[in-house]
Amino acid sequence: EVQLVESGGGLVQPGGSLRLSCVVSGYSYSNMGWFRLAPGKEREEVATIRDGITSYADSVKGRFTISRDNAKNTLYLQMNSLKPEDTAKYYCAARSRWVGWESRSVYWGQGTQVTVFS
Repeated sequence: EVQLVESGGGLVQPGGSLRLSCVVSGYSYSNMGWFRLAPGKEREEVATIRDGITSYADSVKGRFTISRDNAKNTLYLQMNSLKPEDTAKYYCAARSRWVGWESRSVYWGQGTQVTVFS
């Protein structure tokens, strides 16, 4: 059974930093990513990584960094210069290279809340 477990969310002031972690068990997928969901908004693809190639939403470029440690089966999201608009529940996801992020075959974690407040 594939499981993704996120951690690292919390409360932070604007300009602060957080690092999210996602431990994956059961299988190792080449495509992994971080998504977020804020109240009243659609799910947003924040950052993805595949075979070392990264991709970021324009809203987080230059502030967030996605990385993975294959030895630890862990995906990370380093978030710097946080803004109130980054407030959301962040989800880790994994999929095979043969399906897209909209597929029902994508595996999701339970999410971790990030709240940026002044």
